[in-house]
Amino acid sequence: MKVAFISGTSLAGSTLFSAWSARTVETGYGPVSIRERGDQVLLNRHGAGPPQPPHAINHRANIRALADLGFQDIVALCSVGSLQPGLPPGTLVACSDYVGLQQGPQTFFDDELRGGTTGIANNLLPQIMAGLTPEFAVQAGKTYVQMRGPRFETKAEIGIIRQWGDVVGMTAAHEADLCGELGLNYNLLAVVDNYANGIEGTTVGFANFAAMVQANRARVDGLFTRLLEILG
Repeated sequence: MKVAFISGTSLAGSTLFSAWSARTVETGYGPVSIRERGDQVLLNRHGAGPPQPPHAINHRANIRALADLGFQDIVALCSVGSLQPGLPPGTLVACSDYVGLQQGPQTFFDDELRGGTTGIANNLLPQIMAGLTPEFAVQAGKTYVQMRGPRFETKAEIGIIRQWGDVVGMTAAHEADLCGELGLNYNLLAVVDNYANGIEGTTVGFANFAAMVQANRARVDGLFTRLLEILG
C-alpha cells in the first residue's frame, strides 16, 4: 500500500528505519528529508538534522513534498500530553478532530480567499485498529488541542484547554489543515508520553519529558513495526 508516515519526537532516536534509503525532496517551500522503502515513505516533521522546534517546522514543505511524491494517504504519529486523568502515559489514541485557536493556520493559499476541507479523514483507521488488536489498544474519537510551543503550557492554560479536548500537542492541526487543502487523507495516531502540566499533580519540563519519551521508545518502535506490517 502506498502510504506516507509522518513521525516526531517519539521516533527521533529510533534505528527502525536506518536501512531505508535517505534522500532530499526539493519543494517550492524548501527542501525536505525523507526515508523510503518501496511504496512507503517516512518523514520526520522535526527534520533529519538537529530537531526543529515545533514553532519552526516547515509544515508547508513537508506536506507539499508528500503530495508531489504522489501520496494520497498520510499516517501521522504524534507525541502528546494527556489532558484527562483517564488517558495515562503510554495510552495510544486516535484523534478525529482538533482545536487550533492559538495561532493562525498555515496555508497554501496566502494570496487567495479560500481554504481546504477541515478535519481528520482517518480513512485507514478501521484497518489500523483491527490490525493492532489485541497487542495495541487504541482509544478512538479523541480531540487534539494544538498549542504553539516551544515551551510547555502553564498549569492555568491546561486548566482552560482541558475543557476543549483530550490531548495536547504542537503540530497536528497544521498538518491536518494543509492535507485538507491538497485533498490528502490525514490519519492521526498519538502516543501519550506524559500528563499535561498540572494533570494528576504533574509538573512538566524538558528533562522529564525526554525521559518519558525514552521510556516509551520500545513501545513506539513495536507500534510502528506493526503499522508497517498492516499497511505493507
